[in-house]
Amino acid sequence: MTETTSAAPQAALQPIAELLERGRLAEAETHAAELRRRFPADAQTLRLHAIALLQLGRTADALAALREAQHLAPRSIEILCNLGSALLAEGDAAAAVAALEQAFALAPAHPAVSNGLGNARRATGDLAGAIEAYRAGTRAAPDYPGTWFNLAAVELALGDLAQAERDVRHALTLVPGHPEGLLLLGHVFAAQRRHAEAEAAYAAGARAAPRDARFPYQIGLMAEEQRKFALAAEAHAHALALDPNLHHALGQLVFLRRQLCDWRDLDALSANLRARVRAGAPGIAPFGFLSEPADAAEQLHCARNAARDVEANAARLRERLAFEPAAPAADAPLRVGFVSNGFGNHPTGLLTVAMFESLHALRRDGHGLQVELFATAADDQGPIRRRLCEATQALHECSDLSALALARRIREREVEILVDLRGWGGGGVGEALALRPAPLQVGWLAYPGTSGAPWIDYTIADRVVLPDVLRAQFSEAVAWLPRCFQPSDPSRAVGDPPPRAGCGLPEAGVVYVCFNNSYKINPAAFERLLAVLRGVPGSVLWLLSGPDRADERLRAEAQRRGVDAARLVFMPKLPHAEYLARYRHADLFLDTAPYGAHTTASDAIWAGCPVLTVAGATFASRVAASLNHHLGLPALNAGDDAAFVDAAVRLGGDAGARAVLRAELAERRRDSGLFDMSGFAADFAAVLHEMSRRHRAGERPAPIG
Repeated sequence: MTETTSAAPQAALQPIAELLERGRLAEAETHAAELRRRFPADAQTLRLHAIALLQLGRTADALAALREAQHLAPRSIEILCNLGSALLAEGDAAAAVAALEQAFALAPAHPAVSNGLGNARRATGDLAGAIEAYRAGTRAAPDYPGTWFNLAAVELALGDLAQAERDVRHALTLVPGHPEGLLLLGHVFAAQRRHAEAEAAYAAGARAAPRDARFPYQIGLMAEEQRKFALAAEAHAHALALDPNLHHALGQLVFLRRQLCDWRDLDALSANLRARVRAGAPGIAPFGFLSEPADAAEQLHCARNAARDVEANAARLRERLAFEPAAPAADAPLRVGFVSNGFGNHPTGLLTVAMFESLHALRRDGHGLQVELFATAADDQGPIRRRLCEATQALHECSDLSALALARRIREREVEILVDLRGWGGGGVGEALALRPAPLQVGWLAYPGTSGAPWIDYTIADRVVLPDVLRAQFSEAVAWLPRCFQPSDPSRAVGDPPPRAGCGLPEAGVVYVCFNNSYKINPAAFERLLAVLRGVPGSVLWLLSGPDRADERLRAEAQRRGVDAARLVFMPKLPHAEYLARYRHADLFLDTAPYGAHTTASDAIWAGCPVLTVAGATFASRVAASLNHHLGLPALNAGDDAAFVDAAVRLGGDAGARAVLRAELAERRRDSGLFDMSGFAADFAAVLHEMSRRHRAGERPAPIG
């Protein structure tokens, strides 16, 4: 016989609550459904049934039950809180806020209501409102650590790092050793660039939760920041052992192995990484992926996978911020912002400083741009930083800003075109640009590939480094310069190096040089270099020293492949002027693949050392080829590996040919326009003006040039 009373007895409800508490969800759902048939008008039965349904992933059924319960008990705090949770799970954050604000009006001192309201507001992008709700929760229940942790997380997102640290530390006094709290504390330290302290916090978290792969992954990131590459690789390998589906740990491990020249199982690891990218795995860093033997389509896929997560996180906040600048008048000055962590003694600063000076000269003549720089790294007090400050309308110090604060700073300056000189290099720039602080956003120079990001409208390139055949693998509209896309600083003096013996070089013999970073030297590229040494007796290969015994590994590998390890000479990292002078001892620069020389190739050419390369099938593999083409020495762009080795061996055996080539390079360097920064600035400004013209006319981004 079916009961008809409207309220279920507490004795019937208690077993369902106990089953839910013990995680026996299917049993709880079955019992609740049966009780619901017996007491169809009981709000508490509906609520418990909804909780079981929600935890089983049946969100729509849970919502229906909660709506019915709300109709029966419209002032029930518990039902409104559960409804807010279900709406959040369904992705309707605005409706969740409405339900929880109704609960908050009924019970402003209820900690669960305040915490839930904070979560819902946070999901809509209302970070200030979330802070307000969480603080109300901490006042209502000062001993509840969850609200303190949530409060600190939002303070971290807003860039209030000191307050975030105080609040997370306070929460940890309530629950010492809490894994989530230690993870958050590590994030706060990392945001303050206190990498050793962040590593220690993550290590404490790992001790508290030894099966949680997030902790060794974060330890690996912090170890890498401190240039402890071997330790970082071990940490990522441990993270993968705990969670084989932690895709970003695999990406970091493969890239670290390449930096360490540790090629154990590298082919299998790389194949696994590429397969995950093709399958749409999130979190794999696009920058590291450029070193993989992948084609341009795979690189686009990797970038889009990464951009998808950033875009999803930014969408709500971007909608709330509503950065919608008024369209400038057709004759209004063009204000261009450049954002980078490299505005100093850094490859980006070294490449761009003379170009910015030339743009400044154009502006004095009435034809230039209003240029502002947004520096995401601290002032290094060096000469490049000073020159950049003098050459631009403003240089904004942004190293301590969160992604949101950086976006707001850019928006406040009413930048019309924002040029990203960071790309997928980390540091929160992508998160800031995803908020759309400028109406037009452009990728250029620092990241040699597609962003895959909907917030980047154009990429600036040239037709050698990015030919038409690659255009379909770029998410951006391409703006082609009529010259090499890479600027340089022709004011640099190339001094005299120490004697050969002082550089570790033999007194005689051909010196081949490859000062590319160690992650660009893979087994195939190394074999190509060794083939040249085998063909030229007495020659040596001069390399940049790598991290954590990378040099030893390369020497051992050379010996294993039949080349005397003594023929490899390693140069430590040196101040730029000292490094540049070393090229005077070099006869020929030998490039790598698939990630070739970029700034290093330009340095070598400027210092008088010819660069031999093979133009590959990706942007990252074609930069040296573009430099040679625009220099007027296309013969240095070999057709394939065999032609590369033949050319290097031929030049190594012919001192006269090397002298002729060096003289021709000096002449071409002077006359070709490759290092003409006045011309570069004029062409660059023209491209930006065309972007602006189209935008002001209401046209969508489209190829230029």
